[in-house]
Amino acid sequence: MAFHPYRFFSDGTCRDAFTRYREIFGGELEVMSFADAPAGEAPPGGRPDLVMHAALTFGDHLLMGSDDPTGDGGPATGVAIHFTATDVDHAERVFAALVDGGEEQMPLQPTFWATRFGACVDRFGTSWMVSVDPPADE
Repeated sequence: MAFHPYRFFSDGTCRDAFTRYREIFGGELEVMSFADAPAGEAPPGGRPDLVMHAALTFGDHLLMGSDDPTGDGGPATGVAIHFTATDVDHAERVFAALVDGGEEQMPLQPTFWATRFGACVDRFGTSWMVSVDPPADE
């Protein structure tokens, strides 16, 4: 069993966001626009330039999303995507890239539960938590 975050973008920025996430995390990016759907098969309300489905696969991880064709969604609230970095340097690079153009909510710093932990909202309105697990022998 697995859980995979699926992020809806109400402002048409899904393609830009996922392009940025690929720059940060690497991996394989697949993007399908509403224009790519067979005639008569696309969900109603989708402009041809909007993303119907995006999938970023890196290692065993999968992050998915799309533009919200209804246009009624506001900013995402009550949820954050958590990323566990391999080490402190990795966490610092990822956190700096995510907070660039966004807003830092908690600086990346040592905590009692993690070697490093920080929280931010990126330029696309996605809430992120970045951490480094403490060594297993602690």
